[in-house]
Amino acid sequence: MTALLELQGVTAGYGDATVLWDVSIAVMPGEVVAIVGANGAGKSTLLSTIVGLVRPRAGQISFRGADILHRPAHKLPGDGLALVPEGGRLFPFLSVRENLLLGAFSARPGLDARMAEVMAIFPVLAERQEQMAGKLSGGERQMCAIARALMCRPALLMLDEPSVGLSPLMVERVFDVVERLARDEGLTVVLVEQNVGEALEVSDRAYVLDHGRVTEGGPAAALRDDPAIRETYMGL
Repeated sequence: MTALLELQGVTAGYGDATVLWDVSIAVMPGEVVAIVGANGAGKSTLLSTIVGLVRPRAGQISFRGADILHRPAHKLPGDGLALVPEGGRLFPFLSVRENLLLGAFSARPGLDARMAEVMAIFPVLAERQEQMAGKLSGGERQMCAIARALMCRPALLMLDEPSVGLSPLMVERVFDVVERLARDEGLTVVLVEQNVGEALEVSDRAYVLDHGRVTEGGPAAALRDDPAIRETYMGL
């Protein structure tokens, strides 16, 4: 089976600072892949590099078998690659519905049908669709950010630290959504997360990023049971 997303030897950073060093990962269709590691390990930079917000200094990035190394970032949602950035970054003075419509700028055909599909996945948003996004709770804002990304009908959804700032109950709900999207929608998901235990619980495979380098990779269950991973990243 051909990888949906593949990075080979990617090195990237900001100015004179190198953040990622020779990173190689592969994401197969239909799986949930976690990228875990400590704060400052380079996880968010990795996602920014994949979507073209940071240009790599070396390496290759392909999506659906095509080179996207020089693909403009705003074109990628139309190609089927969507990113939910850390914190969601909604437009607080627009309604929930208006935020969702902005996510569909590359997928106008069938817009009403897609809106109905997304509202069915997130019933709380259907109830609050005319409410200003800035008035939502933290968990509802995260749901809205995920829903906005789904509006472009992505083949691959990337989530950057979706549990940050949420209560334990809302963290559980967010990870439930990730599992449902993969199971029921057949969506491929890349999950960047500091909450290593939860991330490994919902993932098929995982990579450990440490100081910008991939140090471990394999089935999520095996990493979850690894004593070194449990001690270093899970506090067990």
